Amino acid sequence: MSEQRTTNDTGGNERIAALLSNASALRAVASAVEGTIGPKGLDTMLVDRLGDVVVTNDGWTILERMEATHPAARMLINIARAQHEEIGDGTTTATIMASALVQAGLDMVADGVPVPRLIEGVRIGARAAIEALERSARPIQGLCDPWLVRVANTAGRGHEDIAALAVEAAKVVGLDNLLDPAFNLRDAIVAEEGARSEVFRGVIVRKARHSRHMPASVAPARILALDDALEPERVDEGALATERGIEKHFSLKEGFERNLRQLVECGINVILVSGGLADIAEDMLVDAGVVVVTRMSWRDLRRAAEHTGARLVKRSWIARSSSEMERVLGAAERVFEDERVSEVRIVGGRGRPMATMVVGASTSDVVEERERIAHDAVCAVQAAVRGGIVPGGGAAEIAAARSLASVRREVKGMAAYGVDCVLAALKRPLAQIVQNAGYNPLEKVEEAITAQAASGNDSLAVDCDTGAVADMLSLGVVDPAQVKLNALRAAAEVGEAVLRIDRIVKKREDQSGEAKEAGM
Repeated sequence: MSEQRTTNDTGGNERIAALLSNASALRAVASAVEGTIGPKGLDTMLVDRLGDVVVTNDGWTILERMEATHPAARMLINIARAQHEEIGDGTTTATIMASALVQAGLDMVADGVPVPRLIEGVRIGARAAIEALERSARPIQGLCDPWLVRVANTAGRGHEDIAALAVEAAKVVGLDNLLDPAFNLRDAIVAEEGARSEVFRGVIVRKARHSRHMPASVAPARILALDDALEPERVDEGALATERGIEKHFSLKEGFERNLRQLVECGINVILVSGGLADIAEDMLVDAGVVVVTRMSWRDLRRAAEHTGARLVKRSWIARSSSEMERVLGAAERVFEDERVSEVRIVGGRGRPMATMVVGASTSDVVEERERIAHDAVCAVQAAVRGGIVPGGGAAEIAAARSLASVRREVKGMAAYGVDCVLAALKRPLAQIVQNAGYNPLEKVEEAITAQAASGNDSLAVDCDTGAVADMLSLGVVDPAQVKLNALRAAAEVGEAVLRIDRIVKKREDQSGEAKEAGM
């Protein structure tokens, strides 16, 4: 009996040690971003070994660039990455909630709560909290709904100019595009040093026209989009040493010139190319007044084709008949080059409505931070359109936490302690927001909970300017419901994954990998 107890004690100690190590790693990650949350949140300075410095308030930028070697820390960062890629915002909230959940779980396990029962309770609590958040979501009434500006302003950390641009961009692309799962409004952001901030209906190609002798502007534009080079087919060098090879070379060249003349006769005056441009083609197209943009990135070429209604084709297509060519051409009201920044703008395409949101600033460092702010603002706008809004400032999480009280009473046995872990996680965003504002989090969180319970108003939280309990909707502080829902799901997932780790075992080196490195 004594031996069995000793074995059990050893297993329990290993479990606690593993959980303690993982909880400490998550705490370290959360501490890197928690100071940025809320209207009074401050910036974090990231410095690498070469002295390169990034100063930012953006949680994902900090998580993405911070050095993290602990497996649990990387697990948390990966969950945050998933949140960032899917919704584009809420990584800080997800991180601090996950850390709080695991820390509360560690305390419970140390007090003797079995991990399986704890996880059972976490699942029950997370499911109930998600349902409560879903019930509290308020739908957006179209793209002119004034709440869209408020949600953009909250996500944009009070930058009203960027919030207005984000909403304007949403109006340009339209409701159907915003609701399309494959469409991301954040792709519309272009940040440039010294540029004027604006939104226009069209796309930017970050390349100048191929030759300064080509027109700087054409209107209207008939557009051919080639996912290829605009060059004649090449003959193998070895074949060029033979008479037959030389004949084929000149034949291909003549055919290429004939095809180019046909392009001009079709009225094409803009050609977008992913590859290069042959000298002979440049001469002919300059004479014909055709604008050619070469070596375009796949992203720019795809966006330009979508906006103009053009179909991406290969070089062989230019040999097709005029009627066939018509089927793949795009059109736009105007294509012109902004020679000041050496980029081409395509405006008023007949294809998919697209907006470009230009975010300018005086220096490169400021441009990067304004781009991150713009990213959060447009992601918040799109998420709000898709899933509605909830009161911000931690009010929605507190309301969800209150709803768990009745759930906890129905949970039997030690699983109730798992619900307590979710409660701790839900209180953490408001606690950190008021702490960053210089107030006592224990006092203020309880004030908010009491006020919500007394009034039945789920929008109450803490005004960070006065420290008083206030209605977040009245203050215009709102968040997209999708951001909050995904943050809670992410926190629950990573929390459960970490709590399930029973012990940490050092992994044997991969011998096949060593052999490869040794060149065997």
